[in-house]
Amino acid sequence: MEAFTYTYPVTVYFGEGAAKEHLAAELAKHGPTVLLAYGGGSIKRSGIYEELTAILHAAGKTVVEFSGIMSNPTYEKVQEGARLAREHRVDFILAVGGGSVIDCCKIVSAQAKLEADIWDCEYADHRLPTEFLPMGAVVTAFGTGAEMNNGAVITHTEKKLKSPLWGAFYDFAILDPAYTMTMPMGQVVSGAFDTLSHCMETYFGSPREDNLSDELSEAVMRNVIRNLRRTIETPEDRFARSELVWAAAMGENGILKLGKATDFQCHMMEHQLGAYTDCNHGRGLSALHVAYYRYIVEMAPDKFAKFACRVWGVDPAGKSELETAYAGLDALAVFIREIGVPSNFRELGIPDDLPWQEIADSVMLTSGGYGHLTHEDVRKIFEACR
Repeated sequence: MEAFTYTYPVTVYFGEGAAKEHLAAELAKHGPTVLLAYGGGSIKRSGIYEELTAILHAAGKTVVEFSGIMSNPTYEKVQEGARLAREHRVDFILAVGGGSVIDCCKIVSAQAKLEADIWDCEYADHRLPTEFLPMGAVVTAFGTGAEMNNGAVITHTEKKLKSPLWGAFYDFAILDPAYTMTMPMGQVVSGAFDTLSHCMETYFGSPREDNLSDELSEAVMRNVIRNLRRTIETPEDRFARSELVWAAAMGENGILKLGKATDFQCHMMEHQLGAYTDCNHGRGLSALHVAYYRYIVEMAPDKFAKFACRVWGVDPAGKSELETAYAGLDALAVFIREIGVPSNFRELGIPDDLPWQEIADSVMLTSGGYGHLTHEDVRKIFEACR
């Protein structure tokens, strides 16, 4: 294990009725004007909007609405939220939704307190923001675990970049599994695959030796696989849904990453695929993961063999270490088909005539995983996905 310091700023309220029980007390800690952020309006159809605004008004809050946050939030949308926050002298941000809403507000929180352009600050000046509007998150769509960290993925349409930015941590996160029961099953599946991807991206980084963080990650991955199958079979199963909600949080609250380097190269590839196509994040990951891992498996056959046996239940008897590793990737590919997410770009609906070398050249290269790719390697992986 590498050395680490672990502190965690987010208070998590988990369980049915968590908003009714805890939100008013959290709101009482802040000033009178609240920016209520949400997406396309599903929270109004589900009744969540009515429930939360009743709590806000009972707490004496003035509500400023920031709606229409898209599934891949844009930098323009971030700036819109920051302008609203400044103009209305917002005291607190309440983000209600999934990863897109929650990510967008992390950067709104920082940009509202910053005179300079936050993209330039972080990418040109290499300075991170230090002042933020306080925030709370109410999770209605799970998978990203975005409420658990201060990183956000934002699409800069002018630059054709879908890139990470760093903003604020949430003061608290409300995880009520009942709020997620109206999610379309396609969104449930793609979100859960994103959770699985987070665990895999963390798992396939040093050290290779058995360590507690990886063993916890193996347990979370097995849990996601089991409960996603259970949810697909019985969508109204509240227990399975609650397990998936907490697994998503576990994937991004930092515990699985303690003492480790991480990979996240597949995420970087998907981000730029999304910048050029606006594809769904979880489905983009499912189209990429197997091809990426087949490309690097021989760089770490021992770790991929552990993944095969401990996560997918592959029997290593009569197999070499590398054969066992490939059997695990076969099991991952079968699971992707089983749950109905894309296994290649054609199934994802991505046209074949995109500027693939240009996209590959724009991908941020990571150094924590076993395969340290070049942009030419990325292009070859893209070709394998087509």
